Amino acid sequence: MNSVPNWSSYFSSDEFSRRAVFDGGGAACYFWATAISLLFILLFHLFCSAKFRFFDFASSSSSSSSSSPSHADSVSHAQSRISRLVSDEDLKSLIEHLEERNEAAEIWENVIHKSNDRISYTAKRCKPQGGGPMQYLSVTVFEDCSAEILRDFYMDNDYRKQWDKTVVEHEQLQVDSNSGIEIGRTIKKFPLLTSREYVLAWKLWEGKDTFYCFTKECDHNMVPRQRKYVRVSYFRSGWRIRRVPGRNACEIKMFHQEDAGLNVEMAKLAFSKGVWSYICKMENALRKYIAISHRPQVAILSAVSLINKVPSELESQTEDVTASMGTSSGEGIVTHVARQKKVLRKPSKKLITNGLVLVGGAICLSRGHSALGAKLALAYLLTKLNKRGTPLKQTTQNTRS
Repeated sequence: MNSVPNWSSYFSSDEFSRRAVFDGGGAACYFWATAISLLFILLFHLFCSAKFRFFDFASSSSSSSSSSPSHADSVSHAQSRISRLVSDEDLKSLIEHLEERNEAAEIWENVIHKSNDRISYTAKRCKPQGGGPMQYLSVTVFEDCSAEILRDFYMDNDYRKQWDKTVVEHEQLQVDSNSGIEIGRTIKKFPLLTSREYVLAWKLWEGKDTFYCFTKECDHNMVPRQRKYVRVSYFRSGWRIRRVPGRNACEIKMFHQEDAGLNVEMAKLAFSKGVWSYICKMENALRKYIAISHRPQVAILSAVSLINKVPSELESQTEDVTASMGTSSGEGIVTHVARQKKVLRKPSKKLITNGLVLVGGAICLSRGHSALGAKLALAYLLTKLNKRGTPLKQTTQNTRS
């Protein structure tokens, strides 16, 4: 288009006038031929520009319309995958474990039974007959507490980082508003061991004066595996929270099973010796939580805000089971606790020796070493600590670093 003014100035110049006078009709023919040629060139240029703009728009519209269905399909597929991570079948299995419907098929060992004027805790464990990690079943009763407050306390992962010093990091990864499933990542540290990484999916249900939660391990594309952590490969955990009938108290009954890559006997020993201290710390944190629970809550999307209703067929099957593990087991629990106390009564020199062996064995196991000396030292210590208790069963050791 910039060449048009130049040609116009030429046509109006004196040179063109002189040529027109001397050349006569030939100049006039030359003028009109040139003008018509320029007009055709201009029209062709405008036509091609409009044509290409039209095809560009059509192609872009076509590509955007063709890409939209594939994006929608990928989102739909991701939502469908998340909705299958935790299902009502998991809730059904959890209820069966909590109500101990298969108790006759398992051999349970009483671990601990302690209480004070604010809290009581009872736990037992068993090795599944079909194999797999150790199973734990516990009941904790909190005085002067409602079921809703206890539910919110257990699900408040940000607050847990303040009182639970084993939790180093926690982040929410994804929430599915359709199914109510939440996915999160937690890093936990353990003495002398490599930190453990938990990538978990969980879901909550609400029944008649009852709350349920079930959690299991999963994978997520936002969390690739890292060498500095041990990814927990198996995790099944769930609880039921409800009010204790006739009392201003609330109970949480929990089923727990996980494979965190720890030596089986060391994990059993650590649980027996340290769980009551942990429960007391939890109770103190709960009291502080109750005191500040009136603060304005931030409206965020979570499994609590998307809680589901317990299916009617499962609601009708639940039994009115009390919080206790059964009065028949009381004597056995007391005897077991007494045996544990006797085990701790050792001369100071032996305690120092066994402590050094324990530390050395823990370091070896945490680093993944399987030297015969480390295994023998650990076996010796565990035998000494349990010689007056229940005989140790032959177990496999998992020594992942």
